[in-house]
Amino acid sequence: MRCCVCLFTQSLECSPSKMAAGESNSRSSCLNLSNSGPLGNAPPSNSAHSSPASNGGVVVAAGGMNRGAGNANPRTGPENGGGGAESAVRSTPSAHNPPRQSVCPSGATSGAASNMTATPSSSSTSSSSSSASSDASAAVASLPSSPASVLVYREPVYNWQATKSTVKERFLYSDEVQIGPETVMTTLYSAKKYAVPALEAHCVEFLKKNLRADNAFMLLTQARLFDEPQLASLCLENIDKNTADALAAEGFTDVDLDTLVAVLERDTLGLREVRLFGAAVRWAEAEAQRQQLQPTPENKRRVLGKALSLIRFPLMTIEEFAAGPAQSGILTDREVVSLFLHFTVNPKPHVEFIDRPRCCLRGKECSITRFSQVESRWGYSGTSDRIRFSVNRRIFVVGFGLYGSIHGPTDYQVNIQIIHTDSNTVLGQNDTGFSCDGTASTFRVMFKEPVEILPSVNYIACATLKGPDSHYGTKGMRKVTHEAPATGTKTCFTFCYAAGNNNGTSVEDGQIPEVIFYT
Repeated sequence: MRCCVCLFTQSLECSPSKMAAGESNSRSSCLNLSNSGPLGNAPPSNSAHSSPASNGGVVVAAGGMNRGAGNANPRTGPENGGGGAESAVRSTPSAHNPPRQSVCPSGATSGAASNMTATPSSSSTSSSSSSASSDASAAVASLPSSPASVLVYREPVYNWQATKSTVKERFLYSDEVQIGPETVMTTLYSAKKYAVPALEAHCVEFLKKNLRADNAFMLLTQARLFDEPQLASLCLENIDKNTADALAAEGFTDVDLDTLVAVLERDTLGLREVRLFGAAVRWAEAEAQRQQLQPTPENKRRVLGKALSLIRFPLMTIEEFAAGPAQSGILTDREVVSLFLHFTVNPKPHVEFIDRPRCCLRGKECSITRFSQVESRWGYSGTSDRIRFSVNRRIFVVGFGLYGSIHGPTDYQVNIQIIHTDSNTVLGQNDTGFSCDGTASTFRVMFKEPVEILPSVNYIACATLKGPDSHYGTKGMRKVTHEAPATGTKTCFTFCYAAGNNNGTSVEDGQIPEVIFYT
């Protein structure tokens, strides 16, 4: 009898040998183990599987040997009327021996790993160890007849490319990457799809270096799509610093709603709210067209969805609101009325829109107090309280601290301004109000946008209050210095009397005790 299936890298033919008791005249599968003699005289093993120590990790399982043990998956044997035994080979690929599948008929040879060594399997039973040698010979000798033996190569499931640090190690052509604006997004998509982290990093780095205001929205959309949080963060920072240019770019109206919402949620956008509303309307017109809707006010409101509620209408001036949003038809009549009331009356009614100022500044809020003592009482007759000041370094003023009523909890209406002294230009203002609790504390009144203050330039802080008599400060200081705890940076304010129509505030006494700012 001639054995037929041999697992070697060269074509070989097994020499005939006598089979043990129960030998069949049919052909049978042969097991070639390293260091073995003729078939049937293999060294004893405690398992129905044979695993090599190296070179491919081959496992051999015969249908009649310890069926069901280990990872063998035999077909139905002769006892169930099947077609015969099966030899299953599972091969672990190495970098130089990629996996393959093949079926070897009887009498044929198949290329496979050599130098196979028998090793125990974890699935072997303890009872097999006592008579390992005789059982192995008997099992081989009793193999059922089979017209063919099947060799199956199985690849373990794991991302082997992720363990390689360079592109060369993944059998790709080279580590030289040439990326351009036209190909970077498709290359990034491919790198993500085929798990090539090095190529992915090249693409992201290219996008970072080429990030500009006119492509920030487009890249933000792609960064969110490809789950690149670092790139998305850089895009958002660019939009914060260049909000007007980014919104004017052609790609802005192509972003999805979620990206629009992610931008409008930010407190750090550097643009007036009325212009953000105009940009949102432009986006809504484009989105309505994409959805094949007529660009009616109702459809614009519909496609804007949550984004509309992120427009901070209370931060607009009453003139800006009246000329734009109030006439757009996008807001409901109830919303328009409540916002007009918010602009004109005190106490201000609740509105459904955010009234928190946006601040395009980083770092920690700071404040200085120019009085060392508080007294009462200070009256108001429609004249503004004013104080002139200058600073030694560039800062951004975001509001004032003001004194409140001496008669208990009260609401005040107030207009605050910062005026450039030489040109008499109003650089920032807000018509608003505040509620006080009757104590001698100060109460925050904020500008709608930060006001830039340049070093060694004279400005006037102005507050016009309507309300009952209030507390006031005394023992004022001409120079007040704030020192940042973390860096030790000093910001020095110098105060002077502001001549003209003044309610009596001076360096020594009066209102406007605090200036709130960012450095």
